[in-house]
Amino acid sequence: MADHTFFVGSAPLTLEFCAQYLEERFPLALSEEAKVRIQHCRDYLDNKVKESDKPIYGVTTGFGSLCNRTISPEQLTTLQENLVKSHACSCGTEVHPDIVRLMLLLKAYALQLGHSGVQVVTVERILDMLNNDVLPIVYDRGSLGASGDLAPLSNLFLPLIGEGEVRYKGEKRDAKEVYAELGLSKVTLKSKEGLALLNGTQFMSSHGVYALIKARRLANLADSCAALSLEAFDGLDAPFSDALHIIRPHKGQLTVARHLRALLEGSELIRRPKKQVQDPYSFRCVPQVHGASRDAIDYVESVVVTEINSVTDNPTVFPDEDCVVSGGNFHGQPLAIVYDFLAIALAELGNISERRVAQLILGLRDLPEFLVANPGLNSGFMIPQYAAASMVSKNKMYCYSAASDSIVSSNGQEDHVSMGANAATKLLPIIDNLEHIFAIELMNAAQALEFRRPAKSSPTIEAMMSAFRSVVPRVEEDVVMYKQIQDATEFVRSYDFQ
Repeated sequence: MADHTFFVGSAPLTLEFCAQYLEERFPLALSEEAKVRIQHCRDYLDNKVKESDKPIYGVTTGFGSLCNRTISPEQLTTLQENLVKSHACSCGTEVHPDIVRLMLLLKAYALQLGHSGVQVVTVERILDMLNNDVLPIVYDRGSLGASGDLAPLSNLFLPLIGEGEVRYKGEKRDAKEVYAELGLSKVTLKSKEGLALLNGTQFMSSHGVYALIKARRLANLADSCAALSLEAFDGLDAPFSDALHIIRPHKGQLTVARHLRALLEGSELIRRPKKQVQDPYSFRCVPQVHGASRDAIDYVESVVVTEINSVTDNPTVFPDEDCVVSGGNFHGQPLAIVYDFLAIALAELGNISERRVAQLILGLRDLPEFLVANPGLNSGFMIPQYAAASMVSKNKMYCYSAASDSIVSSNGQEDHVSMGANAATKLLPIIDNLEHIFAIELMNAAQALEFRRPAKSSPTIEAMMSAFRSVVPRVEEDVVMYKQIQDATEFVRSYDFQ
């Protein structure tokens, strides 16, 4: 863990900061201004509860369709603790540790904005969990993305009240035991606090942040794969000229064209005369296809960054305006729609990659069928294309729109839900499939490039080839392919693509 402390509340959150935190895991503390905001809101809410003769949703009433049930002052802590316990219904597979870290970080940031009515100690305890790497066990299914991410956020915050399980030093343990070991006391929740913890979009948002960090890298990786495949296919670089893209000035399209030219700079292969007039779309239209995905990633990032800097629980407390508003900032529709968009954008990167793989094994442009010297006796690279096609097809399934599939809940009170959590979680298998698809493209392209020797590609591509060959050797005769795919996938995940 790095030794410099970041003060939560001293600056807005960015994607870069979130990525840096996951990489370095530096200590976190509340800024002094954040503590003032939190305490100001809490003091106001305490006074409001004492003085008001009107019910305040979630503060002195039940929740959801039980909003008409009034709760007595002596039962307010029990109300909030019961809420956390009863709503902890997430199911399925444990959420990735980095996403759990992001959930805690994003919730702490949202609460310190000073409109949620929590105690300072509540937010500090969340940061204590991060600083000690105590990660609550949260499962990936159960949220409708409507009244926020109720089920997973409940699991996330069970430890605050001495309940639930955590992962600590690699072991799954009772939260109560780990808290005692670290000398951390549980939090006695005050009015509104359970609702403040459970409402909000931090499950959806954390998945989006995590996916976007990976998506940025995948966009560069996709270009590198395409450049290597183009060289192996003896393709043309004319479709990447600035003039062509300036007259259709989509930002991503121009970015990709320039990136491809940079990757190909200094290549012998690209400079030599070509027989063909043009290449198939999967090569010729890389700037247009990859570029559209980059533009989509940029747009989704703008929505997610807005979201992670927002107050998304309910009701919302405005101390200086002397009002508590029951609204709908917890509704995940802004995220649900763009996550469906991001799913399509990412899936398309795999779709066009698989088409380049197919072109390389067809026996075109002086390449042998299936990229082996003796096809027939050897099947060569026949079946890796099958595997890529299977994963491309599966990604298309994940492009089903979650946002369009609302189901009524809470006895009709929550009659339109975003399904943003489902939109968020399906991004992860798409990304995993993409890493395998790009690994297969690298295998095929590297193998095909061997048939162009002794001609050389650019210094950048040759350096990538050399690194790749150190873990995935050239295939002369048939080998056990799944091991090569596994090694290629690890290369995809670790290599510093330019």
